[in-house]
Amino acid sequence: MTESRRIAVPAEKAGERLDRFLSDAMPALSRSRIQQLIGEGNVRLGGACARASFRLKGNEVLTVSVPPPRPLDLSPADLPLRILFQDDHLIVVEKPAGMVVHPAPGHSGGTLVNVLLFRADRLSGIGGVARPGIVHRLDRDTSGILVAAKTDESHAKLSAQFASHREVDRRYHGIVRGRPRQAAGTVTTQIGRHSVHRKKMAVLPAGGRKAVTHYRVVESFGPFSLVEFRLETGRTHQVRVHCAHLSCPIVGDEVYGGGRKVALSKGRNAETVTLDRFFLHAYHLGFVHPATGDRMEFTVADPPEFTAFRAAVLETTG
Repeated sequence: MTESRRIAVPAEKAGERLDRFLSDAMPALSRSRIQQLIGEGNVRLGGACARASFRLKGNEVLTVSVPPPRPLDLSPADLPLRILFQDDHLIVVEKPAGMVVHPAPGHSGGTLVNVLLFRADRLSGIGGVARPGIVHRLDRDTSGILVAAKTDESHAKLSAQFASHREVDRRYHGIVRGRPRQAAGTVTTQIGRHSVHRKKMAVLPAGGRKAVTHYRVVESFGPFSLVEFRLETGRTHQVRVHCAHLSCPIVGDEVYGGGRKVALSKGRNAETVTLDRFFLHAYHLGFVHPATGDRMEFTVADPPEFTAFRAAVLETTG
């Protein structure tokens, strides 16, 4: 059955785009799902279909119709995946590097969604036909902990936690080139789409969305450092963009760093290695269980590639 919601627009939201307002007002729905609802005429203002770019005047009432999710047309895949926790409401897994989270152009199979369909008895439908259960994402090369929802109620509550950032504890380890000028600190910027390269994100002087990353240098070895990152916000590519902003890009990052070929030491004749991933790992995730209210905390070790790279650097640099 189609669900109908009436959403009042606060006066202070005057001037904001309708699609951005709905993304904040309905955190259980992805941005693409919001755009889909608008495009299909399911968002109405004053009885008429609303446009995504409409600038709100404040004090309006929007009517949003949310049709039930379409039947899933995805094939389960029996691929290796470490399950950290699972119950009737959610599943927590450790995603390996190289695995795409959900189907997209060029990645129709072998994604985390395909594996979850094999490993879990059910997944929520809020994310749409291609993203069942997906509450948050990790980049293809980023390994680490991810939680997925089994029911729509759990999905909505988890999404609200990730949107507010107050109850979710997301921590990463990354190996970067060089080291930040300060051993610990906070990076606060605006992040948005790059003005030229639309698949990249960038730190913007104005516009974009606020992004806050807390960092701490754990160890330096040769011309590299292992850094811990704690996310206060969760913007696309946030850690990678902020590392580049600090002039310490993630090792192996072809988009924001120096590429896959990495010199293990400084100097013209330095030994080099070619990596098959960039070195970013979501090692810790904490949140409140959407059904029980219990605090959930999960931590995993850094991947063996981190240890092997560190050993190779120390052997080369002495």
